[in-house]
Amino acid sequence: MKILVINGPNLNMLGIREPNIYGKETYGDLVAFIEKTAKDLGVEAEVYQSNYEGDIVTKIQEAYGEKDGIVINPAAYTHTSVAILDALKSVAIPTVEVHLSDVTKREDFRQISFVRSACEKTYMGLGFEGYKKAMEYLVKR
Repeated sequence: MKILVINGPNLNMLGIREPNIYGKETYGDLVAFIEKTAKDLGVEAEVYQSNYEGDIVTKIQEAYGEKDGIVINPAAYTHTSVAILDALKSVAIPTVEVHLSDVTKREDFRQISFVRSACEKTYMGLGFEGYKKAMEYLVKR
């Protein structure tokens, strides 16, 4: 099984950006966690991060016919990107949405997820563990 893990804008700033919300672990720590999880599950995982909406759309499109599942943390694009939603719908690859923090307990604008309707499941507020649960879900699916 091949899983694409997409991380949106500012996730490369983990450990620096609002550690009281996102924790002190770095983006490198997250990538290592995802790679270890993939190895433990016996799957291949490609981890990708971009601060640019169009690059994320292109990456999703490139996954068509190549990946068996997508784990996506669209970050701020969760609340704004119809383009990412449309890309996910276009490729119709089983997708799981992940958020490090519990967005339901944050600002009002974070309550809206444009991508959620293209996702089978959402994990939030579990930190890195949400990525593991998303990958496990895709494997068991």
